[in-house]
Amino acid sequence: VVLGSIYGGVASVTEASALGVVGIMISALIRGELNWTMLKESALATMRTCGMIIWIGIGATALVGVYNLMGGIKFVEQTILTLSSGDPLTTLLIMMGILLVLGMFLDWVGVALLTMPIFVPIITNLGYDPIWFGVVFCLNMQVSFLSPPFGPAAFYLKSVAPPDISLGLIFRSLLPFIVLQVIALGLVIAFPQMALWWQ
Repeated sequence: VVLGSIYGGVASVTEASALGVVGIMISALIRGELNWTMLKESALATMRTCGMIIWIGIGATALVGVYNLMGGIKFVEQTILTLSSGDPLTTLLIMMGILLVLGMFLDWVGVALLTMPIFVPIITNLGYDPIWFGVVFCLNMQVSFLSPPFGPAAFYLKSVAPPDISLGLIFRSLLPFIVLQVIALGLVIAFPQMALWWQ
């Protein structure tokens, strides 16, 4: 329902999520599992998740604001450019390494709010396309989404997997997919037109 309505052009992402809720409620009703307790617990869990994301956003925005006032962007820019000897590709790879490490421990929203105000000006000054960098950022976050110790995808799978399947086994099973994501990331970095074909 969610992906079909998005890809079919029927609904936007936000509208599709609402359609997904309606679809789940209908499914629960058909299975005889729809009740007030389930609705209440689902709403509370959703509110907790949204609240966490909002507080991450508030905290990251405050941190970035103070960091910018203290000249943090210039400091990071000079540090990265010094480490990379001014080479654009090396600079980009250092940024990718930072994003990958941060993504292993933080939600992608927090990573974006912390790094994008710092990285995008550097990327623009180096002559890279900001839209291309956005695609590269998303691919990097997808690698982090599968990587331990945070690896949300592994925890989602664990929540629906049989009890005899351990979290360690799930992480090991994700390794081929992590390798594929890294290859895709490398291809988009090597051939930017893959992400900018429409231009």
